[in-house]
Amino acid sequence: MAGPGPYPSRRSVLAAGTGVAAAGLPARLGENHGSRAARNTPAAAPAALTPQQQAGQRVVFSYSGTTVPQSLLTQISSGQAAGVIFFGDNISSLAQITSAVQQIRQANRSSPSPAPLLLMTDQEGGQIRRLPGAPALSAKQIGASADPAGAAADAGTGAGNLLRSVGMNINLAPVLDVYRSAGDFEDQYQRSYSTDAEVVSVCGRAFIAAQRATGVASAAKHFPGLGSASAAQNTDLRSVTLTATLAELRNIDEIPYVSALTAGAELVMVSWAVYSHLDAAHPAGLSPTVVQSELRDRFTFTGVTITDAIGAGALSSLGTSSQNAVAAAAAGMDLVLDSSGDVSHGQSIVTALAGALQNGTLDQTASLAAVGRISALRGRLF
Repeated sequence: MAGPGPYPSRRSVLAAGTGVAAAGLPARLGENHGSRAARNTPAAAPAALTPQQQAGQRVVFSYSGTTVPQSLLTQISSGQAAGVIFFGDNISSLAQITSAVQQIRQANRSSPSPAPLLLMTDQEGGQIRRLPGAPALSAKQIGASADPAGAAADAGTGAGNLLRSVGMNINLAPVLDVYRSAGDFEDQYQRSYSTDAEVVSVCGRAFIAAQRATGVASAAKHFPGLGSASAAQNTDLRSVTLTATLAELRNIDEIPYVSALTAGAELVMVSWAVYSHLDAAHPAGLSPTVVQSELRDRFTFTGVTITDAIGAGALSSLGTSSQNAVAAAAAGMDLVLDSSGDVSHGQSIVTALAGALQNGTLDQTASLAAVGRISALRGRLF
């Protein structure tokens, strides 16, 4: 349990814009976008990385408790970690987590890739807050307020300033899912701004722009949208298939991403649901159709893609976390998020990715391009 309210964290689950139209996508959506050639250019990747280090640059680790394990510090100092995600059980006070983050940053200074680590948490607002503090309002309260854009901007500023104060530089927010009915998956915890895609667009854009102004990056989620999921369709727990039509996805669920990417969202988290009208055979984060054709090509997104928790129940029947991490990387995901709270699990994922690079399962050029995007993002952060 992280933060106030009954919403389970990823770990606790695993352990127990007016006028925006889908047909009107611009050729370029902002500074995170560009041509396919640009997306496949690995020039920004750190030079002379071993396969193990190259793999490690694509994995976000987690740990349990309030003490940073030595194994994680060693992993970081050896250049085999992209970053760390923090949950409620890692945080006893702002002073304590600030000290932990400083310790992690210190370990990174001796890394062969010493650019700032990706240090992240879920500070959405309302019930979904890992750190005590802003934003107090939930997404739903913001969307229903008299001035949704203003309230969303205040939330983005509050979240960004709070994360920056403890040394974190990425917020896994905002949620851009457009919920459908009262009490459904996103609405039961008030994580969605609205049933109106335009309201979600306005709020998402304002949150991202305001948070970005604090120096903290945003991860828009969960592409292409979990708004049609029922209350029981929780990908943390089980496989989920969403039958929203292509027209529904394009005209409702994906609409907020147009504004979000234009506003400068640095990362996009891809859903673990199966979308039967996009790719009926694979969860979105394991689907080249969703990651490459829909997100990279249709939206011309050249920022960093990040998985949801690689140990999620939605993937449990498909293989181990390590096997699914390789599949996600092959599908085009840049960062693999391990939320297990066990450093050894993250290390196993790094080893699996390195092995897949060495045996040709993963394409070396595509992997270097992914590391290049991650490295470029790290270089822009504090």
